[in-house]
Amino acid sequence: MKIGTVRLGAGGPEVGAQGLGCMGMSQSYGPTDADEARATLERALELGVTLFDTADVYGGGENEKFLAPFVRAHREEIVLATKFGLGGDAGDPGARTIRNDRPYIRRAVEESLKRLGVDEIDLYYMHRREVSVPIEETVGAMAELVAEGKVKHLGLSEVTGAELRAAQAVHPIAALQSEWSLFTRDIEATAVPAAAELGVGIVPFSPLGRGFLTGAFVNADQELGADDFRRRQPRFTGDNAAVNAALLAPVRKIAEGRDATLGQVALAWVQQRASLHGVAVVPIPGTRERSRIEENTAATRLILTESELALIEPIADQVAGGRYTDMTFTASSRE
Repeated sequence: MKIGTVRLGAGGPEVGAQGLGCMGMSQSYGPTDADEARATLERALELGVTLFDTADVYGGGENEKFLAPFVRAHREEIVLATKFGLGGDAGDPGARTIRNDRPYIRRAVEESLKRLGVDEIDLYYMHRREVSVPIEETVGAMAELVAEGKVKHLGLSEVTGAELRAAQAVHPIAALQSEWSLFTRDIEATAVPAAAELGVGIVPFSPLGRGFLTGAFVNADQELGADDFRRRQPRFTGDNAAVNAALLAPVRKIAEGRDATLGQVALAWVQQRASLHGVAVVPIPGTRERSRIEENTAATRLILTESELALIEPIADQVAGGRYTDMTFTASSRE
């Protein structure tokens, strides 16, 4: 059964009610079966997923290249999202660089267009905010790309409510992409109210807590490979992991009563933020397997009751450990 559709932003693109985060097909979660990943893209589209999310930093550009054949084969059916502004260091997996200046943006979009093999990007995000550059200047440079036909719609990732308002004053913003899940609710402080007020859609990344909310693993140090970046995230290791695993008990109780999976309950919670906050919400859980796509999209038809929502409401306040070791490149550090 195909999922429904949602419009991102007042004049933004209409997309499937759930998108697909493609980062893991090229980095962060260990080896990928490329054939299965390609089959996953095709299965997602069959099920009504039309928003496919990547970034120039994923795999050092390799994720955009990986998606290129699929994008070209289905160009009129999908909404392609990519990002600029966040750089990595192959020699230091924890290192981050951020660039938001006009020359960098213009170079970045040309490189993404080339890797993706397209003439226009449907949704182009600023991946992270470089605070030394006024956001009005960054969005102004992005708006030039719209005027030139290189980009259709603009998005921002990890910004505060005040930054979103400042950006919207320069050019319409279709989507705000930030982490939002049962474990991570920082976005609700100022960004969600601003998005609702401005008519900006929200695209939650990591709505499954990078797999932790599905029960797929309990302790990253003990269960995941050396090249899995979750081993560097505080909430998934050591004593924090044990504390956080115990928090899944009410999620498991609901899942068992609904004949659903833990992941489906977690996704249903995110999806119901739309009606609660009066804002379009299109989560982008990542996966590389067809079976997971089928499981995830089925969650769009799961509606939690008020009593079930109340049961899992306290979870986020009890989570041990931060999202990252270094939180300075997140919006919560600027609230």
